Amino acid sequence: MFFDPLYFILIAPALLLGLWANYRVRSTYARASRMRAPLSGAAAARYILDSAELRDVAVEMTPGELSDHYSPSERVIRLSPDVYRGNSLAAVGIAAHEAGHAIQHARAYAPLVFTQAVVPVAGFGSNVGFLALLFGIGLGLKWLAWAGVILFSAVVLFQLVNLPVEFNASSRAKQQLVALGIVPREEMTYVNKVLNAAALTYVAATLQAVLTLFYYVLLVSGRSRE
Repeated sequence: MFFDPLYFILIAPALLLGLWANYRVRSTYARASRMRAPLSGAAAARYILDSAELRDVAVEMTPGELSDHYSPSERVIRLSPDVYRGNSLAAVGIAAHEAGHAIQHARAYAPLVFTQAVVPVAGFGSNVGFLALLFGIGLGLKWLAWAGVILFSAVVLFQLVNLPVEFNASSRAKQQLVALGIVPREEMTYVNKVLNAAALTYVAATLQAVLTLFYYVLLVSGRSRE
């Protein structure tokens, strides 16, 4: 099961897309980092949040590279050092994307609310689902194996619903950057490339989850017929 060639054949498209997406993120980020912006990433995020009357959402710096994220439970945007301090189109684009998530949270954007509710279930399904599948097949317990498949499907559901969340956050970011005059419309091409490349990583992750679930179904179905 761990070294089944069929599994790697099935998820090959997702792996290749993931590698391509990672390359695109780094290459477009490097190019956009050379294009100057009037504000730092931290200042851009703060400006967008204040304009949306979200002054209670903090903007902090966090260690790491491209470790930027928004924490709904803490109501804080955490930006990597290069994004937090950087005065580039790449920095303001990524910071605006995270501010977009904060706006989604404040406006109770339905897909985001759903993903927040599903996160614990998806985490449980990812870990326990695989173990149930493994032991179910190993012990010949079809019901346990199928329970593992069902539990893992929560991961796929999370990934599918998370896609519109990420796309919407980028859309909000692009609108705010232009509307607030942070990035001139003619320079948005660089921001668009960075955010579109980042979106590809989520598409790749979703595709891998879907194909993995398909493999699990094939695996358990084959064992059931045996």
